Order: sequence, then C-alpha cells, then structure tokens
Amino acid sequence: MNAVLSRLLGGLLVLLAPLALAQNSNIIGTVIDVKSRQPLPDVVITATSPSLVGERSAVTDAKGEYRIPQLPPGVYTVRYEREHYKRYERGDVKLRLDRTLRIKVEMLADDALIVPIISTPPTIGPGSTTTGVNVDQEFIKRIDKARPPEPSRSFEALAELAPGPAHDAYGVPLNGQVAVASPPPQDNVAPAKPSMSMTLRLHPAPPHQAPTQPHHGEPMPRSRYSDMYFKGYGVNPTVNTEEERFSTFSVDTDTASYTLTRSYLKRGAMPDARAVRVEEFVNSFDYGYASAKSAPFAVHVQGFPSPVRKGYQVLRIGVKAREVSRAERKPSHLVFVIDVSGSMAMENRLELVKQSLRLLVAELDERDLVSLVVYGSRARQVLPPTSALDTSRLMDAIDGLHTEGSTNAQAGLELGYRIAVEHLLEGGINRVILCSDGVANVGISDADGIWEKVKSLAARGITLSTVGFGMGNYNDVLMERLSHVGEGNYAYVDELKEAHRVFVKNLTGTLQVVAKDVKLQVEFDPKAVSLYRLLGYENRALTAEQFRDDRVDAGEVGAGHSVTALYEVKPLENARALGTLRIRYKSPEGGTSKELATPLPRATLRPSYAQAGESTRLAYVASAFAEKLRGSYWTRPLTYDSLLELWSGVGPELKAREDVRELGDLIRRARGLDRRVDPFESFAPLRTMDFDRPPTGS
Repeated sequence: MNAVLSRLLGGLLVLLAPLALAQNSNIIGTVIDVKSRQPLPDVVITATSPSLVGERSAVTDAKGEYRIPQLPPGVYTVRYEREHYKRYERGDVKLRLDRTLRIKVEMLADDALIVPIISTPPTIGPGSTTTGVNVDQEFIKRIDKARPPEPSRSFEALAELAPGPAHDAYGVPLNGQVAVASPPPQDNVAPAKPSMSMTLRLHPAPPHQAPTQPHHGEPMPRSRYSDMYFKGYGVNPTVNTEEERFSTFSVDTDTASYTLTRSYLKRGAMPDARAVRVEEFVNSFDYGYASAKSAPFAVHVQGFPSPVRKGYQVLRIGVKAREVSRAERKPSHLVFVIDVSGSMAMENRLELVKQSLRLLVAELDERDLVSLVVYGSRARQVLPPTSALDTSRLMDAIDGLHTEGSTNAQAGLELGYRIAVEHLLEGGINRVILCSDGVANVGISDADGIWEKVKSLAARGITLSTVGFGMGNYNDVLMERLSHVGEGNYAYVDELKEAHRVFVKNLTGTLQVVAKDVKLQVEFDPKAVSLYRLLGYENRALTAEQFRDDRVDAGEVGAGHSVTALYEVKPLENARALGTLRIRYKSPEGGTSKELATPLPRATLRPSYAQAGESTRLAYVASAFAEKLRGSYWTRPLTYDSLLELWSGVGPELKAREDVRELGDLIRRARGLDRRVDPFESFAPLRTMDFDRPPTGS
C-alpha cells in the first residue's frame, strides 16, 4: 500500500513540477524616446499570449524600466502605449521556461497628438471670476466695490443671461454649446446638504460649428478654458464650538479635482479656483493606513501645530475601510456608456478612453461581464453582455469605436441602464460607467428627470461612476453630480498613467463597495476646543440632524479605500480630549444604519510638524496646496516657497514615491504661473491678520 501511495505521490509531483516552474519566466526591458534617447516613464506595456489567461501589464518607471514577472512560457505579443506616442506592438516574442527576456523599445512621438501649451500664463486679478476666494458675504461686498464690470463665463452666471437676438428662450447663445444651471445661493456658506437641485437647459450647436483641435504648435486658445464648467461652493468658515460643536459631512473618495488641476498646470495654466476641491486633493494619495481586522473601519488620528494659523493645531482624521482581496471580489456586470460625439475627437479623448478600456479588460476574469454602449446623436449597443474572457471580441469592439454626431447623453444613459436592468447580476456588482467629456447638448431639456432615474436605480443596486476625459469644453459640474446621485465615484483621466491607476491599481476598491451612505461627524468638546474649521467637503456638508436621518444619501466607500479629513482646531489649555468622532454607515445591501464612535485624545497631537508622521505631513501639504490654489483667506501667510519647504519635509520614504514627487513639481509649476494679487490686502493687510476671525465689512 505504501509503495503504491509513494508511486502516486511521485507521479503527482512530476505532473505539478512544470506548473510550479511555469510562472518563473519574466519579460523586462527599457523604453526610450527615439529622438532624444531619453528614458520614457509612464509607458503601459501589455503582454498577451495563448498560454496566458487574460493579459498582464506593467508601467515604466522614471528610468523607463519595466518588468512583467511570473509568466508562463509561450509566444507573446507585447504592446507599448503612451499618450502622444505612436503605439508600438511586437509579436512572435518567444519566452522560454524559467528565462528572463529583455526587450528594449524605442518609441516615436506622434506630433499630431501633442497638445500645444499656452504660451503665456493667465493674469488673474481681483476682478477675475476665477480667484475662488469665498469667506463670507462681507468679504465679497468689499471686493465687489473695486471690481470693474465685465462679462462672466462662469457656469452659474450663464443662468442669468436675458433672452435676446443672440440667445434662445433659455438664455443660451445660439452660436455655441453652453450648460446653464440655476443661480447659486446668495450667501457664501456651504450648502446644508449635497443633493441641491440643479436644472440643465442645453441647446445643440450648429453642425458647422463643431469644436476643432488646435494645429500643432498653435497655443490652446483661452476661450477653450472658458468652456470648462465648474461650480464653486465657497470656503468653510471658522466655527465657534459654543455656537455649533458638531461638524458633519458625507464622505468623498473622488479624485477628479486633483487630476484636473494637474492637467491645467501641465498645460501652463492656473486652474479655475472653483475646480479645486480640497478633499479630492487629499484623498488622491495613499497614506498607508492599516485596516482593522475585526471592524469595518479603522480610525487613524494625529495632529501638529499649524504652520499657517498661530494658536491652531492641524488635526488629521483618517478612516480606512476593510480590505477585500481580488479573489474575494464579487462578480460584476460593467456597462460602459461611451461618448463618441464630435467633441471626443478633440485632444485624442476617445483614443484615451479606448486605451483605458483595454487596460481594464486585462484585469477582469471569468466572473465578469462587459457591455458597451455608445452615444453620439443617438445611442446604440456596440457589445451585449460579454464574458471578460472573450478578449478578442472585447478588443475588436473597443478598437472599432469612432466619433460620430452630436452629444445625446440622456439617450446613452437610458440605454445603458436598460441593459443593466435586463441583465442584473443578483448579488454581484452592477455598475454603469460613463466615459465622457461631460458635454450634453442634445436630448436633455431638464436634468431633474435624470437625477431621479439615476437615484432610483442606485437604490436597486445599479450604481453609476463617471470618468472624465478632455481639457477645454469639459463639464465638471455634470460629471460630479451624476456620480454623486448614482452612488458611484468620479475620476478624471488626463493621461494613460492615470487610466492605469483608476482601472487597474484601484479596480477592486472602485467596484467593490463595502459601506454605503457613510457619514462622518466630529463633536468637539467646547471645554477643550474653542474654534475649528474643516478643510474641504463644502459640497458634502450635512446638518447635525441629518447625521442620523437615514433618508439622507451620503457617500460610498470601496474596499480598502481611505477617507482623510483635516481640521484646524484651537484647543484650550489642559484639555485631555478634543471630542468624539462618529461614523454612520449602511451595509452595501442597505438596511439599517450602524454607528461607530471613537474619542479624539489630545495626546495624538505632536509638538511640531517634523515630529508628525510622514503621512500626516503629506496630507497637510496636499490640503494646503489646494487651499492656496482656490484662494482661501486662511492660507494668505503661506507662500509657495514655504509650501515647498513643507513638501521637502514630508520624509525621504514618501518623497521617493512618484506621486509625491509629482506633487512637488506641481507646486513649483503653480509658483511660476500664479500672478494673482491678494484681494484682501487693501482693507485687511496681512501684517495685521487676525487668525481667529475674518475682517468685518465697512
């Protein structure tokens, strides 16, 4: 018996040996620019083979180097893609067992795809509509006295255009594409809740006036930036705890604002201040929070003396959701609704969408279905629900996408949702993903109907995420609003590297929701804290009563996602605890809310910035950069040079990370571009600044 068992085991080992060795082959290499001979970072390399299930991908580092490890032997096709470069593909690559194959590639820039840079930075003064400084009504009154009248192209101001020969009955110019929203609230405080009503009245552009792309070498016209639609929500005030000790808001894990800002700065332009949302800057970075093993959330709290506001402490609160492994992720049906209208031909937007989809398909497996819907003047299904393993069919559908017609976003969303409903995956992930530049100039007369439909289907488990593409003629307001109502998330893809982060690196967290309607509330103890201010989350603000009102929608958190909030607090002497943090949430399936509470001890405050943790320092630099870009009154003492010093002090380990190095580069770019003047200096000189209260009006 033992001899038989021994022979069986020996035979089994012989059979398993090749399988164990089959994953020991590697493809490595370097990618350089054919003309400059310099290494090319951010090149996405994809390897496919009949021997491989799905695809494997990698991205080159700053040295242009890449590595695709643990591949089975076989014959491979290796594809190299980078924005503004001609796609390169090498077939018949023979990879032998237990070997490492080195492939060096030289890529040629595609001059036709290069977006020209603005030759001179914009001049922004007190009269500009993009200063983004909103502290209180008195501030605005003081600034308005010195502001010369001038036409405004802000998203909100378009709602006030009077009908006339040059406008239609809705006040929309007849010679262009414009989105018109209801006027903003008259006071400059954050709204009580994020689900504020917005009506869009849109009009098609005449066919002969379709947007055109600038020729190579021609600076991007300033008018292109006027066609970027944003909505400002003011800047949170400093609050007296004796008057209001509760700070309540819905979580936000979006990152679009940071990526949009990066796209502005890399094009040599300052961002529209209304496009800057502090929380999305902060939540764009990974702070390495540990997750709790036996709880849905782990809480990380730390603080240090504010480098800007005398007498204040910066309090960082980090909340990390539980991890879900890739193997544990639920099966999914992803319905992509893709804008293929004429505007998507600009700046190679549709091509970037196609590259993003190729990356995503390589990350899915046998549990997943993919459907494709496109819309131009009308909507049509390009691909019915198809297994992610049928890569040839998926790739053929993706490669066949091309621009056509006007922009009927409503028809596209309605068809996408109909497919999602008809092929609902019970117990799985059902998500509609809109890929667009946000322009919607046909089919929508009143967007309130869309909000209701998206909201009702989200309650049934079909969520909506939006992914923005394109610079100029872009509607941030619509894309953000759709994702919030659809209980999904909002990302902006400006380059292939960002597509890799959204569709590959963060795929499980993006798809697998672990908690919905997540609200945070900090109750500050008036005996311990006299004043506080929340940095960001203005358009996610809730009242104290809405915290326990389960009828109020809030944000969703995906597996492994973290949410970070920063406060400026003025603690009183001898206080042992600053207050209490409460987290309220529902399970992904809904039902009754649960609530967690944790104290905020003063002992978490460190004596100096240098003694705070590296992740805390990084979070503060990201928030301070956003505050400065949007013209917050409270960052007036912060110069770009001092901000760069703070960035330099985040710590060597974090500074070695590519995304943190890029943050420093963006700060330097902004320093060279920012020509704004301090709008408060004439009536509230910096040298006399009161760090507790803004100056009163005259």
